[in-house]
Amino acid sequence: MTIVLDAMGSDDCPLPEVLGAIQAAREFKERIILVGDKTQLTALISEHHGDGLPIEIVHAPEAITMEDKAVESVKLKPNSSMAVGLALVKEGQGDVFVTAGNTGAAMFTALRKLGRMKNVLRPGLTTLFPTLTGKCVVLDIGANVECRPEFLLQFAIMGSEFAKSALKISSPRIGLLSNGEEDTKGNPLVKDAFKLLKQSSLNFIGNIEAKEIFDGKVDVVVTDGFTGNVMLKTSESVAGMMMKVLKREFLSSFRTKLGALLAKPAFKVLKSMMDPAEIGAAPLLGVDGLVFIGHGRSDAHAIYGAIRSAQQIAKSDLLNNLESSIATQIQLTEEN
Repeated sequence: MTIVLDAMGSDDCPLPEVLGAIQAAREFKERIILVGDKTQLTALISEHHGDGLPIEIVHAPEAITMEDKAVESVKLKPNSSMAVGLALVKEGQGDVFVTAGNTGAAMFTALRKLGRMKNVLRPGLTTLFPTLTGKCVVLDIGANVECRPEFLLQFAIMGSEFAKSALKISSPRIGLLSNGEEDTKGNPLVKDAFKLLKQSSLNFIGNIEAKEIFDGKVDVVVTDGFTGNVMLKTSESVAGMMMKVLKREFLSSFRTKLGALLAKPAFKVLKSMMDPAEIGAAPLLGVDGLVFIGHGRSDAHAIYGAIRSAQQIAKSDLLNNLESSIATQIQLTEEN
């Protein structure tokens, strides 16, 4: 397997990418192609004892920053690390592409280089949320701010297939994010999407509220990109606040410090559950290739997590399953 990593994507690039790639190459023994400034990457790999590992460098003279506008940057920087890396996947020189760069630019570049999968209306950005029973798939978390009901139906199909690959669930339970559980709740988009999902062959259990996501009542949560992105960032912010408050209070006195010491194993589990770096990157489902997009603030651990997630999914037959499921659903819709 060959994993193509955009080495110029994160806020602190290319150090986190190099360190994450070195750790992943040592552990997974997979071939990793770092795409970016060859001079910087060569020096960093040697400095951090990465020589001799299955890491290669492909030079890209340009880099897209977080401040760049998505569409304009893709046109103005045709030789960016994103464009060069995705071209390698398109040409068959890589199996999966990973970036912690500009999300909009990554999506637009992926669409230009790889194209949409057959019959897919819009690609959806996906992630895994922690729950009391494990994890659940949530999409869209930012790729499509404005959606039509049929987009949400396809997100449900893609999310279901991703849950089968990532979570090993044979018949994922799908919920539509709304402001109430009743069938009549929601805005016009949610109400129309509800009808489509109800008529589908998916394991659709109905509307769900945000609180039910974390209880583990569903395996896939479907929503539009605006709502999904707000929910994602709110959840991460609340998780971060909880950890800071707990740390502050546990260090406030000798008594609480002693309690913290005794509870350390439990809090280590909690931190791992809530840490976005454990997942590392979110797959962009619906493009004709495997593309994973991580946080711009990713550190080496997050980059390592992104490579690990990409490697695990690349071993599955996700792309073929997605195409087959969408084609089947279109056929059923036409018959009805």
